[in-house]
Amino acid sequence: MDQLSNSNFKSGYVTMIGRPNVGKSTLMNKLIGQKIAITSNKPQTTRNRIKTVYTDEERGQIVFLDTPGIHKAKNRLGEYMMDIVRRTLGDVDLVLWLVEPKPNVGAEERKIAETLSHIDQPVILVINKADTVSRDALLPVIMAWKDAGDFAEIVPVSAWKGTGCDNLVDTIFKYLPYGPMFYDEDTVTEETEREIAAEVIREKSLYVLQDEIPHGIAVTIEKMHERPGKKLVDIEATIYCERESHKGIIIGKQGSMLKRIGSDSRYELEKMLDMKVNLKLWVKVQKGWRDQESSLKKFGYRKTEDE
Repeated sequence: MDQLSNSNFKSGYVTMIGRPNVGKSTLMNKLIGQKIAITSNKPQTTRNRIKTVYTDEERGQIVFLDTPGIHKAKNRLGEYMMDIVRRTLGDVDLVLWLVEPKPNVGAEERKIAETLSHIDQPVILVINKADTVSRDALLPVIMAWKDAGDFAEIVPVSAWKGTGCDNLVDTIFKYLPYGPMFYDEDTVTEETEREIAAEVIREKSLYVLQDEIPHGIAVTIEKMHERPGKKLVDIEATIYCERESHKGIIIGKQGSMLKRIGSDSRYELEKMLDMKVNLKLWVKVQKGWRDQESSLKKFGYRKTEDE
């Protein structure tokens, strides 16, 4: 399709915000039809701003920005994450605020609504997990949230099942400006394979480890290269934690936990890369890294995309 001949073509940046565990990453993955952002039921799963691209050759292009869950920062990593959310609000054409289908608007949600009242961009309230309540129960939820802010639209969806997602995409296009593509039509994300691989390993760690450990975990890819002439990639990665006691838990009895993380990660990576993966994992302790600027940069948490 020749964009120049299509005056109805739209393109714009859309950010997803919300409290932890509302399903932002799950929804983004569902909308673009590919897993890019990791998901789990643990808070602070998303730490960086993740950019993905949805392209409809006839209607336009949506650049999604998935952001960390909004929470009260307790360390420099938390401050970094909340700074991402604040800065992203000023960089987009449209905001999607994801909430759960509860008929009461809590104090934290009202703080978010107050913040959004000061921005110029339209806000679409997305009531996620709509599949967890009956249709009769959904109407009081919509009515309760309708008075919480000045929303351009309110759209119920189920990111897990995919219901309502087509309607959400249609609604997003209504509010985007006219203009050409920002990215080639084949582009899905700017994330590199190394970055996605590190996040996959962190995701699998989140699933199997105790609640107090995942917040202190970071993953770096030390080596990643494809063997010439073979559909096989060698990956060496390090899982960092903050305490010696956590290191023992991550490794597990006779290495059982680390083997499980490795096996789960390898399965996901092989699907992603469409080739066999030879994965080697190490565990190291980096005490207090969440409050160290040098460590935050080392693990890919940069204040600006240019750092």
